[in-house]
Amino acid sequence: MKDRSYPPPVAATTESDRHSPAAPQFLSSAHAAALKLPFAEAVRAGGFLILSGQIGNLPGTRELAPGGIGPESRQMMDNIKAALERHGAGMEDVVKCTVFLADMAEWPVFNEIYASYFPRHFPARSALGANGLALGARVEVECMAYPTAVRG
Repeated sequence: MKDRSYPPPVAATTESDRHSPAAPQFLSSAHAAALKLPFAEAVRAGGFLILSGQIGNLPGTRELAPGGIGPESRQMMDNIKAALERHGAGMEDVVKCTVFLADMAEWPVFNEIYASYFPRHFPARSALGANGLALGARVEVECMAYPTAVRG
């Protein structure tokens, strides 16, 4: 079920160009544009949809979900799911994730939440400790998806 709290995608190209492998398409949405950040929410390149790193900020704000790694991880995964859906993909289309944790000791808590978002298969994944994530986040994840619509 799609999260109705997010506005629909802002078209970067026409529908006929949407899946063309000829040139990368730099995608945004009203949600991402409202935050005024200096990067694309996603890029479509060939058959892949590449999401910029997501953190556990509350939708439409730069405020992190309160309560530490658990609530922040859930919000971040919800943000990933919503961003994928805005650009025609779903969690089942995710093929690779890179996880950045402010404290690797929080990996078990994050991992339990992360795993619950992938009931059919787990994407390939790397995880590493990182110092100084955006907005003081505890976790950030970037994803690559290969949407079913592109695969045919």
